[in-house]
This record gives sequence, C-alpha cells and structure tokens, in this order.
Amino acid sequence: MGIDVRKPLGVSGINSNLGIFSSRVGFGNNLNGDRFESTSVNRFISEDYIQNAIMTNPQIKTILKEMNAPVKLNLKELQDLSENHAKETQKIAAGIISNLPKALKEHVDVKAVKDAAYLHDLGKVLIPKEILNKNGKLDDAEKEIMHRHSELGYELLKNSGLDYKTLNLIKYHHQNTSQTGYPKVAKDFFADLNLQIVSAADKYSALLESRVYKAPMAKEQALALIYRDVAKGNLHPFVFKALKDYAESSINQHTLV
Repeated sequence: MGIDVRKPLGVSGINSNLGIFSSRVGFGNNLNGDRFESTSVNRFISEDYIQNAIMTNPQIKTILKEMNAPVKLNLKELQDLSENHAKETQKIAAGIISNLPKALKEHVDVKAVKDAAYLHDLGKVLIPKEILNKNGKLDDAEKEIMHRHSELGYELLKNSGLDYKTLNLIKYHHQNTSQTGYPKVAKDFFADLNLQIVSAADKYSALLESRVYKAPMAKEQALALIYRDVAKGNLHPFVFKALKDYAESSINQHTLV
C-alpha cells in the first residue's frame, strides 16, 4: 500500500497537521537541469550581474531607500556566499530530497529547490555590512533591515529568467506554515514541501557556520533546535527526518575518511 500524498502525513507523537500539497499557491513550471556554466545559476552570484540588476530594476533602489541604506554592493559577502553558504545550503537541500520517502520525493521540484537553495541569500550583498556583520544582537530597526534581504534577493533575480516557483522560494524562504516569518504574506499563503526543504536546509547550514556574532553549532544541537519547528507545526516530520538522516550519513562519511 502506498502513502496517500494528498493528505498530511502523521508521525506518532508529533503534531504533523501540515499540508504539504496545495493548489492555492503555485510556484511555476519545472525546468530541466543545467549542465553548462553559461546557464548555471551561479552566474547570478557575480558583481556584473548584480550591478546590472540594480540598474534595470528601480524597485531595488526603492527598497534600499526605505531602509535608509546606500546602494552599495558588499563584495566580501558576495564571495563568502558563493564559496560557502550558497553551496552548503544547496548540498543540504539535495540531501534532504534524497532521504525523503519516494511518495514525497515525487512531488519535489528538484531544480527549483536546488536553485533557490543556492540563491536564497543573494539579497544580503546589499544589506549594510555594519548590520550584516554586527558583533552582537540586532535591535528592532536593524532586524527590519536584515529581514529585507529575502525581498531584495527576489528583486535582484526577478528579471533573470528564473521561473516563478524558484523566485518565490527565494522570496519566502523565511516564511512558514504559521505565517510568523517574513516578508508578510496573505492569509492563503501556503508553505509547501519545496519551501520547507529550502528553509530547513538554510537554517541547518547557518547554524553549523561560524559567524562574527556566533560560534558554529554542533550538528546534534542544530537538529535539536530545528526540531522545535516540527513541534510548532512549521516543519513536516518527514522533512525533518530526511534532514536528520542526511546529517547522520554525512557524519558517518566524515568519520570513515
């Protein structure tokens, strides 16, 4: 007997009342995987592309003006992003997908998830570095500015030719089923399976990384923290289990090397 993927999947002892599939929000069409550098999404993490996007999309300057921030590209963040967080988040997202049950895996837009996982934080290259790399807790005003990075990423990539699904995964990667994330969404917003994978991969990757304001977290501790999202109903148990299985397999592989 197969799994009925039209309904939320229950796991004993966990409130899994999350709808993974919905017709309310569609994130676009599937695209075939890219094989050449000229069509790979890493071409968007470049100074030339971003400068051109700023020049051709006035909404980017409007957002920066609302933030009272200069139109200034943080080249160090761009390099760090391309060499570390972008690649690692994409790798983790792929690991989650590979560990999902077959019935769920068939409903993942693999290309959209992998592309969004790689590009999700592109907007941070326009966040003022004194906020992005503040060695301490952000105040409320600084948080509001930091929260604009997902919207800025969406605007930087809006005219890139990426499909609608990928763009929305980038824009809403900090949103959740409870709609307590950012940016604000309509009441019918649906945090689907694809979005949950990108969000979980981003959070896990960030927790393991060393930042100026925090030390890297151990994998077990990071998983325990992310499990809180399951308890809150914001992450489906099967997505968490897939992340946990990936994390454990990566630990074992590292041990064997």
